Amino acid sequence: MIHGLLWLPLLMAFILIASLGWIERRRQNLYLVWAKGSELAKLDGTGAARLKAGILCWSSFEAGSFKEEATFEVKKLEMVELMALSSGEAPLTKESEGRCRLRLVGSGREIDVPFSDAERARQWMEKLMSRARCDL
Repeated sequence: MIHGLLWLPLLMAFILIASLGWIERRRQNLYLVWAKGSELAKLDGTGAARLKAGILCWSSFEAGSFKEEATFEVKKLEMVELMALSSGEAPLTKESEGRCRLRLVGSGREIDVPFSDAERARQWMEKLMSRARCDL
């Protein structure tokens, strides 16, 4: 009986890990449907983003679906800045890594798109500016 009680916490940990894996798999499948046909798309810990037909849209995952946070028209993009995620208005240096945000400026609006990886954010920054130039 004691041996059975020793295995009970391991069984609970297995059930917890399996259910978390199922939730993540469900999130990824929903993302694939949501991002289908996009020119650019990303899914990370901060949410999902896609560029489709010149409109950049980003969402967060809530209650089994993607909840749209905001949209931005790429051809109205004037400037993209890489900013620190939580330290106010501090721009990110080239050596910085980790969580950050892209600040999109255009048409009198400033909108922040969060990223969990600075390298991916830099790649997105270049691609968005090239798309904005192509649409002009």
